[in-house]
Amino acid sequence: MLELVTTRHNPLVDPSLHIWGWEIPVYLFLGGWVAGCMVLSGWLMRRGRAPGQGSVAYVLPWVGIVLLSLGMGALFLDLEHKLYVWRMYLTLRPTSPMSWGGWILILVYPVMALAALAAIPRDLLSGWPSLAAFAERLRAGRSLRLLGTVSIASGIALGIYTGILLSSLGARPLWASAVLGPLFLVSGLSTGAAFAHMIARDPEEESSLLRADILFLVTELALIALFLIGHLTSGAQHAHAVALLLGGPYTAVFWVFVVGLGIVVPLVIQSLMASHRIGHTVIAPLLVMAGGLALRIVIVAAGQYSHWIVP
Repeated sequence: MLELVTTRHNPLVDPSLHIWGWEIPVYLFLGGWVAGCMVLSGWLMRRGRAPGQGSVAYVLPWVGIVLLSLGMGALFLDLEHKLYVWRMYLTLRPTSPMSWGGWILILVYPVMALAALAAIPRDLLSGWPSLAAFAERLRAGRSLRLLGTVSIASGIALGIYTGILLSSLGARPLWASAVLGPLFLVSGLSTGAAFAHMIARDPEEESSLLRADILFLVTELALIALFLIGHLTSGAQHAHAVALLLGGPYTAVFWVFVVGLGIVVPLVIQSLMASHRIGHTVIAPLLVMAGGLALRIVIVAAGQYSHWIVP
């Protein structure tokens, strides 16, 4: 007991002190956003949306490359020994979520690059015959559907990994939930769909993506309910941890910015948009994206604050 008292001011010992800063939630948010873009662009490719038709499917890969690079930049800033990051790619540890995540982050780049290449107009590739021929093969119906399938699979892997990364860290009871992986995946899909229907030019695509985002928001609400119920029914340790969101210091920001402004309000607005009761507005998708970031900030911060109760 004396040791516990005398070392409480050491941030590596006291479990209530934060070690992760803003970089990690930003990285998780951007990774989820990219995952949503990949799944949705792959879905549109499989539906036959070919390059040159003004489809948002071929804008999302370019956006994804930029966003993922920014996310990895935020992750790099968080690293303690930045010069040794290359060592992660010397091996793959099957039992380590971080090892899987590092490889997933690298492997999704070629998938997005292929989708981006398929979108480049033919006249811009006229000076590179071999590259132009390869792009033409990518645009072929069968190849495009295969690329769409790979994009969906890669996006799902990236999106669910961002939640599994936290749930695998058993030292924090708030993160010890199997729901975190699906929750972060669906949140990323919602963020991607919100962004996609905000920038979509084709009315049919805009309508499809809008309805998809409504479905994702409803699913996200259900998963949040499961996350809370799971903790409340899993014993005193978990109930103590989730109390941070149910009357504790993170209650207001969680219910106002994540649930209220990030899910419920845009869900109402987008339902009115889908039923043509109001016109298209960027307010709802911007709220969805802000809510996705707020979710990661709250879960990361509250998770670090939570700790196991010593009987």
